[in-house]
Amino acid sequence: MDRPNWAPEGVDLHQPSIARVYDYFLGGSHNVAADRRLGEFMLTTEPQFPQLVRANREFLVRAVRLLVAQGVRQFVDIGSGIPTFNNTHEVAQNAAPDARVVYVDVDPVAVAHSREILAGNDRVAVIQADVCDPDKILSDPALRALIDLSEPVGLLLLGLLHYIPDSAQPAGIVGRLRDATAPGSFLVLSHSSWSTAIPDMAQMQDKYNTEVGAELTPRSRDEIVALFDGYELVEPGVVEYPDWRPHDDSVAIAPGGILTFYVAVGRKPGPTEGPTD
Repeated sequence: MDRPNWAPEGVDLHQPSIARVYDYFLGGSHNVAADRRLGEFMLTTEPQFPQLVRANREFLVRAVRLLVAQGVRQFVDIGSGIPTFNNTHEVAQNAAPDARVVYVDVDPVAVAHSREILAGNDRVAVIQADVCDPDKILSDPALRALIDLSEPVGLLLLGLLHYIPDSAQPAGIVGRLRDATAPGSFLVLSHSSWSTAIPDMAQMQDKYNTEVGAELTPRSRDEIVALFDGYELVEPGVVEYPDWRPHDDSVAIAPGGILTFYVAVGRKPGPTEGPTD
């Protein structure tokens, strides 16, 4: 295999990367044959994966614009992948040039490429870290240089926590991040859920987990609502993507698919406000 000039040495390009699969579904060029093979396999059981990925990005755009309108000027995007196609820094800085963004990803390819394309933007940083170690993220010098945790922060966890098994306690991870941020901070979350059952779902999940090297754990709406403990849900709450502040140009998601995405935005209240149900 010829190594693309954007791929750092030492990265096994025969192992698919979910960040590069997402880039493939978004129509990008930062993916390789292994990623495309996994993407095509995913399409055999859920033909709408590209639409779901694009819908996830469209939700990011709307949510970041909402947070900027609420006065948020600093963002931490965990599980950011490759920041192309209207990603957080572009949306936030187009609306507020003084906005600061820290991207966090565990994938070395995503991190290396992110650093390359973001070079020269002194209001953006990229760090390599695992969401399962939130304290490492919060104490990273690059994050501390840009993000003032005593001021409101937009925390983005998009399409990430369904790769965190129950054994890693995703609610505890979110709680640690929530507790470290100031009142008035926001959580922006998208998470997959099974929308129907098919006979070969277990086979699809096993093969996917083996090839990606990560465990896919779609969760119910109630389980996703529980991740917002300590936050006030912004209207319309935890809903499927098509129902979150729809626009005329929203990505179309046909009914009857295997997976659906629940999305929501929550605000951390002040000490005298108290979270609402």
